[in-house]
Amino acid sequence: MLISYKFRIYPLKTSEAKLNEQLEICRWLYNKLLEEVNKARKEGRKICWKDTQALIVRLKQEKPELKNVYSKVLQMVNYQLWSNIKALNELRKKGKKVGWLRYKTSPNSFKTLNFNQSGFKIDFERKKLVLSKIGEIPIKLHRPIEGRIKGVIVKKTKTEKWFAIVQTEVESKSLPKTGRVVGLDMGVNHFCVDSDGIAFENPKFIDKTLEKIKRVQKELSRKQKGSKRREKARLKLAKLYEKLNNQRLDFLHKLSRYYVNNYDIICVEDLNVKDLVENGNSPTLNRHIHDSAWTKFHTLLVYKAERAGRRVVRVNPTNTSKRCANCGYIVKNISLKDRSFACPNCGWEADRDYNASLNILDVGLGRSRTPVERESLSLVIPYRKVIEGQVLSMKREAPSVRAE
Repeated sequence: MLISYKFRIYPLKTSEAKLNEQLEICRWLYNKLLEEVNKARKEGRKICWKDTQALIVRLKQEKPELKNVYSKVLQMVNYQLWSNIKALNELRKKGKKVGWLRYKTSPNSFKTLNFNQSGFKIDFERKKLVLSKIGEIPIKLHRPIEGRIKGVIVKKTKTEKWFAIVQTEVESKSLPKTGRVVGLDMGVNHFCVDSDGIAFENPKFIDKTLEKIKRVQKELSRKQKGSKRREKARLKLAKLYEKLNNQRLDFLHKLSRYYVNNYDIICVEDLNVKDLVENGNSPTLNRHIHDSAWTKFHTLLVYKAERAGRRVVRVNPTNTSKRCANCGYIVKNISLKDRSFACPNCGWEADRDYNASLNILDVGLGRSRTPVERESLSLVIPYRKVIEGQVLSMKREAPSVRAE
């Protein structure tokens, strides 16, 4: 399987100038290839990736600057174009209303140089990244690299930082079996509540940054387009969003790692976040749903579980919050404001999210309900404990009552 390592690189002015020049050339090439695809579509001609690949050779005669870019990087521009086309076609097959690919008109709209298979070298002793037709670039190797290196992607962020994403091929490393299973109910009040009765606080990072973002956004809107002060304000806003994203990713990575390390099977809700937001009436709730990044959390869980030999099961969330985990009775008149669950059929009372996590676990394992022993949340973990990594080494009690 392929995994990626992200390292910060620090190009000198000459190297940075070459990188920016090559990004601009690749942007031009992307638009030129897309123009050929659109032209063929309008004329009713069939065109495939091999045709645009052959076009690159002819374009080198028209634009000699293309020879300043490593040939494999140019080929990956073509690959990126056809990957985008394929993704749009898949959405159309699913009945989604999508348009056609747009041209990359902005000078900063092309952000990556993909050195696939060749054209790169990492000097571990001197801590240098060597790229064909660019030269040596200092790289901060803050962690060891496992596996065989298959490619390097150089990326420029909106905050003018440069990163090297090193792709390696590794073998799966299965973790020892724990004999434990868990169900996760995702929420806004708590980020998630599991079937072991543990809740993780939702950090709600956006609430701590929103006022700053609004203030800087207002500053940006007042600046004249193309001015240095507008660029300065844009960079300031980009740094705020970058920090917000880094905080969120740090939390999600550590929490997903915790569950992968401690459970063999992880059952999660298969949520449609887009529908939740579109059907929601509260802007604050919608903002918190977006900020929670449940889809990203599921993605991290899946790829970590795949490498560790664990299993992630997606569960249809229908009625998981309305069904009694003890007897199976469905309470129809429960709303989002109700934070506790009380079953009129058997008298079972519990936290609403904890009750849902038990139902998610049962559906994920495909088994019938059994009497529940625990009646409330046993522990609420502040998000700071996850950020600091303390929860990763926390001792746990007996396995879930549903894992028998």
